[in-house]
Amino acid sequence: MKITYTLTDESPALATYSFLPIVKAFLKKAGIEVETSDISLAARILAQFPENGYKDELALLGNLVEKPDANLIKTPNISASIPQLKAAIAELQQKGFKIPNFPDEPKNDTEKTIKEKYQKVLGSAVNPVLRQGNSDRRSTKAVKEYAKKNPYKVVPFNKDSKSCVSYMQKGDFFDNEKAILIQAPTTAKIEFIGSKGTEILKDNLKLEKNEILDATFMSVADLSKFYEEQIEVCKNKNLLLSLHLKATMMKVSDPIIFGYALKAYFKELFDSFKEEFEILGINPNNGISELLSKIENSSKKAEILAKYNEILAKNAPLSMVNSDKGITNLHVPSDVIVDASMPAMLKNGAKLWDKEGKERNTNALIPDKTYATIYEAVIEDLHQNGTLDPKTLGSVSNVGLMAKKAQEYGSHDKTFVAKEDGVFRIADENGNTLLEHKVQKGDIYRANQAKYDAVSNWIDLGIQRADITGNTAIFWLDEKRPSNKIMIDLVKQRLQEKGKEIAILAPKEACLESLKLIRAGKDCISITGNVLRDYLTDLFPILELGTSAKMLSVVPMLNGGAMFETGAGGSAPKQVEQLIEENHLRWDSLGEFLALQASLEFFAQKTNNAKAQILANCLDEAIAKWLDNNKAPSRKVKEDDNRTSHFYLAMYFANALANQNKDTNLQDFFKGIAEEFNANESKIHQEYLEAQGVKVDLGGYYKFDNAKCNAIMRPSATFNAILEKISK
Repeated sequence: MKITYTLTDESPALATYSFLPIVKAFLKKAGIEVETSDISLAARILAQFPENGYKDELALLGNLVEKPDANLIKTPNISASIPQLKAAIAELQQKGFKIPNFPDEPKNDTEKTIKEKYQKVLGSAVNPVLRQGNSDRRSTKAVKEYAKKNPYKVVPFNKDSKSCVSYMQKGDFFDNEKAILIQAPTTAKIEFIGSKGTEILKDNLKLEKNEILDATFMSVADLSKFYEEQIEVCKNKNLLLSLHLKATMMKVSDPIIFGYALKAYFKELFDSFKEEFEILGINPNNGISELLSKIENSSKKAEILAKYNEILAKNAPLSMVNSDKGITNLHVPSDVIVDASMPAMLKNGAKLWDKEGKERNTNALIPDKTYATIYEAVIEDLHQNGTLDPKTLGSVSNVGLMAKKAQEYGSHDKTFVAKEDGVFRIADENGNTLLEHKVQKGDIYRANQAKYDAVSNWIDLGIQRADITGNTAIFWLDEKRPSNKIMIDLVKQRLQEKGKEIAILAPKEACLESLKLIRAGKDCISITGNVLRDYLTDLFPILELGTSAKMLSVVPMLNGGAMFETGAGGSAPKQVEQLIEENHLRWDSLGEFLALQASLEFFAQKTNNAKAQILANCLDEAIAKWLDNNKAPSRKVKEDDNRTSHFYLAMYFANALANQNKDTNLQDFFKGIAEEFNANESKIHQEYLEAQGVKVDLGGYYKFDNAKCNAIMRPSATFNAILEKISK
């Protein structure tokens, strides 16, 4: 067995330049080989065009996670939106790689093939491939205790707050969902029946016995009406307008939903310059940023900008991503990711920032009501019970369904836009209709699957975690949603078989009950579907700890292997920007530390490697000391950052190994190493701090220059020399 460590993007990737040499050096002493796999956005792009010499590492990892000896540590990667993809393509082309431009509207078969290749890279391309198991994500006891002793700075919630969450009352994905439990294995197809006949959109859809198949659509007429109404609400109540979607993961549907918001807010702009925008190839789904870029060479630039600024001045005030730079909530679809942006707003007194950088009450638009209600529940709870206090809060862990591309995050290949009025139909191999929806032109349709063995494993994992912890557990399932209703029947059946009682509540009620429990200082477990898994593993950690980067995330694979995920990458772009400007990286690698510790334990269990278990125990001890001594990165330059945090973990790790007595060879070796670290602590620390305060060149953003980044992320010659001794 080997441990595979992924190379990804942005600040997690930069941190890897510093942390991975430490990992390899220490683990070598237990005979554990660590190999790397590059699944960064750049590597995934280049793998689509083999002439560049890049293997498809993601496909290879997809094979690995099917094996019982898989042991994978995964850091956060970019789930690319189209603007991010285009920026990465441009950078790679500039570096001399032979890759084509992304064709927004393919004009021939060659461009269609190119677009299909790039579609494989967009959005959640990585997670559905690797997550061949369900998710167990929680805060460790040491992390939770540290957070209570050192709570993040809380912004008080004003009970007079007018901030709110708004969602469609009809015509959304929730409203239109239909579902079926497949009775016998079959092969299905998704087709669209319109005025020109029947078009097969997806063929050879494999369906297993007891699989849950659901389909739904969003009415774009109702969506547009919703946006228009909420813009008026914001104008009349003087609320900031903010849109919260996931245009990265939900790479087909959400950019379109984003585009309708843009067209509603800037309606006069799109009406006045309709022909010019068509000539320029402006796609509202890509945001205002691309629009402003494309009008640079337009003869009507001045007129367009005048109208743009006029609308901003008279329309509902927009929340800002960056007030200083004039970047609004509608600039780039991937700038505002709901699972990160909503918790950040809620812990900030439920306020966001206006164009002057001032905090204001906000109307958070989350068009689809399926999950919007969980954030509505938090605001209701804040009104009723006041500001949440991280010093006393209990913890909400999560058991999430995600194996075998379960539910929405595997649905991109089954998401379509109606080209005209007609019918979307899923039919089995005998021509029988399984699900059918009548739609209008432009409506957004999607189908989802959840395999029976994935669902069964998820139910059992939830029951197991409840038994192990003794905590209150809740299945977050809504009987008003057809796919959930089927799932509820499966849950009840399994609970009865096992003689267990676990509550089943709709998401809003489950959220309110969970908040009640943690306010009382109790811990609880949320057992949820895939999207809620993603949202809740940010929501509660951010409310409890101030960040979701400090969670332990374990994915026990269905075939016996395991993946250990690290942290969350939501603030990674801003952290890279700070590193470039000040040579200070504030990325917190605690998630990587926790993942490594869990990976070592798994390695020891699988291989009966006693040294691996000693490393796991000593690393656990080192992490606890690291937390107690508050060695997490500071946000400010010339203070501790990501690199110093790695040094201190290594020093505490070496000391723990020197002090243990279960393996005298390890003990004897690390005594000398620990003494060197301890004797040189001040010198090493100073070398790291002295490197800060200057601009640095990473040699790229999507594809770093390895030599430059190694030099930047490993600036302590003294530390490097000691580490070299461990590596020998």
